[in-house]
Amino acid sequence: MTRAIKRQDRLTAYAFIAPQLAGTVAFVLIPLVLVAWYSLHEWNVLANTFTFSGVDNYRQLAEDPTVPRVLRATLLFSAGLVIVNLSLALLLAVLLNQKLRGTTVFRVLFFSPVVVSLVAWTIVWRFMLQDNGGINSFLDAVGLDGPNWLRSGGTAMAAVIVVQVLKNVGLNMVLFLAALQGVPPELYEAARTDGANAWTVFRRITLPLISPTILLTSIITVVGSLQVFAQIAVLTEGGPGTSTTVLVYYLYQQAFQFHAFGYGATLSVLLFLIVLALTVVQWQLRKRWVFHES
Repeated sequence: MTRAIKRQDRLTAYAFIAPQLAGTVAFVLIPLVLVAWYSLHEWNVLANTFTFSGVDNYRQLAEDPTVPRVLRATLLFSAGLVIVNLSLALLLAVLLNQKLRGTTVFRVLFFSPVVVSLVAWTIVWRFMLQDNGGINSFLDAVGLDGPNWLRSGGTAMAAVIVVQVLKNVGLNMVLFLAALQGVPPELYEAARTDGANAWTVFRRITLPLISPTILLTSIITVVGSLQVFAQIAVLTEGGPGTSTTVLVYYLYQQAFQFHAFGYGATLSVLLFLIVLALTVVQWQLRKRWVFHES
């Protein structure tokens, strides 16, 4: 009787996880295998040819003079986005965690861009950042001459980073806010009793106790920064030159503009390996800087 009950429990458990498992296999594992397979072929959809090319696409990747510039732009975008996003989100969470009137309004204000359509948000900012757009009109009203934000190599990347930060900073802010509200208040009271100042309390108590959330948000933000496409496509189309051509956009250009699907699949493999490596490194580093990890 007990064995039959255990068997029934196992079957019930398998039935519950079957939809998730099927989705993972169909939409994650099989596409990964197909991308790796396509990267070993030359696929021309216009000529309707699909020929095995071995490692030719990987050899092309190693010799492509554009790839170092693309990786440099990807690194610059990801580093800028992660640093600014996490720093600003933590600052906003600390400020909004204070028991002051009106904080709920500001929480809604900062989180609302997260639920706005990404394309609509980006189109609005594209008009605002044009040479005669809203930002430069404001600067002109106060006697300043603003640059062409999206067509200047010195400002295009910064503009894209700022637009993306303003779009998603509210999500990390909410996660940090939830973590801050989970810190036991008696720890703060004990620290103040011992004479600790605000910075010491934040560094010795707050940061260690919210470090698991910092790990979570850093992984989410790093992976998200490497998958940015719509913002680049709408704002700059990778320009000027290749200054904002990140790896995902370069992949799109090769596969869907130049119809080099085999080489595009090779770039997809490179992107997957980069995301995987960074995620593994961050996960391993948790033992050093996440509180109570061993």
